[in-house]
Amino acid sequence: MNMDRRIKFRHLDAFSAIARARSFKIAAEQLNLTQPAISKTLKELEDILGVVVMERSRSGVSLTPQGEVFLQFAEQSTAALRHGLRSIQATNAALGQLRLGALPSVASSLLPDAVRDFAVENPDTLVEVHEGPHHDLTSRLRSGGLDLVVGRLGKPDTMVGLSFQQLYSEEVVIVASPSSSAVTLRSAADLDRFRVLYPPKDSAIRPLVARLLIAQGVPLFRNRIETASPDFGRAVTLADLNTVWIISKGVVADDIEKGRLFPLKIDMASTQGAVGIMSRAEEVPSVATRTFARLLNDMCG
Repeated sequence: MNMDRRIKFRHLDAFSAIARARSFKIAAEQLNLTQPAISKTLKELEDILGVVVMERSRSGVSLTPQGEVFLQFAEQSTAALRHGLRSIQATNAALGQLRLGALPSVASSLLPDAVRDFAVENPDTLVEVHEGPHHDLTSRLRSGGLDLVVGRLGKPDTMVGLSFQQLYSEEVVIVASPSSSAVTLRSAADLDRFRVLYPPKDSAIRPLVARLLIAQGVPLFRNRIETASPDFGRAVTLADLNTVWIISKGVVADDIEKGRLFPLKIDMASTQGAVGIMSRAEEVPSVATRTFARLLNDMCG
């Protein structure tokens, strides 16, 4: 059976209001209508449906069995339509701004080209880029402070209320200055001879690194500095030949390519992890958000 085009929003609103209030008078007041007007609206609905959905009595108004069934679907329909209208309004309001969060591994590699291409297509949209650790960015995304976050998939407890769309996979690397004696190392167990720049507890890559060390029987390094700062890590590793740095490959890809940093020949395959787009689950994204996500997918496709 097709939807009868004669059924309007006002019919469903009047029916729902009467059903909930169990009173024509109260329902009329809630909808700023007169009692004759709301009674007429209900009669129109019953004529369209061909059934009686409500019965009046001295004790008030009661739903018929048909009315009980129709109420459930009427309220679901109006709620869904109103949600759609709010989403459109929110989308239109957000056209002029896009707030992005990026983990260091993408802030220096994938994001610059994507933001540049987006700006060319959308010159009137203000783009904000915020860099930070995984926990901070996902918290801000969840609370509405960011529209998208691009980075590694985190632990399940950090992804509550968020959706994730994978773009590519990336592994963790251990790098040192090309002049450091660490470049000859082949085992993670030998790293304890050096100062280790290690991912902090709220880092997305820390569980992967910890799992690798446990699998190889390597205890947590005593001589370590925990940091998520690319600038600090790069400066210390380049200045101190006794330092090695455990970091996502995307952060140092350019340094490796240009010979500024050297990746150690230690097997890090088990640290492969998904990098992708994080957004709030069950939320209709804005046009700007959709456009940027499409650009990222095209770049990584």
